[in-house]
Amino acid sequence: MTMTRYGKVALAAMVAGLAWVQPAHADRSSAAELGREYFGIASWYGPGFSGQRTANGERFNPKALTAAHPTLPFGTLVEVSRTDRKKKAVVVCITDRGPFTGRAIDLSRAAARRLHMTYLGTAPVRLQVIGMAE
Repeated sequence: MTMTRYGKVALAAMVAGLAWVQPAHADRSSAAELGREYFGIASWYGPGFSGQRTANGERFNPKALTAAHPTLPFGTLVEVSRTDRKKKAVVVCITDRGPFTGRAIDLSRAAARRLHMTYLGTAPVRLQVIGMAE
């Protein structure tokens, strides 16, 4: 079995205990198809996460319009809209991984406030990929 150069890098990263990082030249739009929709339940980061590192290395800011998604690439811009209330939508940037509890997305407090869901804790949502952050 022959292994590509990136396969060798991924294997070396796994052996070293490092996370795999997509090559810089890879087409990120292929992983996050524009217009793709997802449906599910959104939750939001509770108190205590402020200042902690997210999966992409940034510090979490509850006042920023960011979110965690299990698979979408970092930097993906997603429009999140409530399916149970008209005219409630927000655009967030994926900066973290999760949620790992069967929910579709984990929002920052600021994003949850825009969707009027902080008092609920969770809400049914539609996610639509709208682009990539620069």
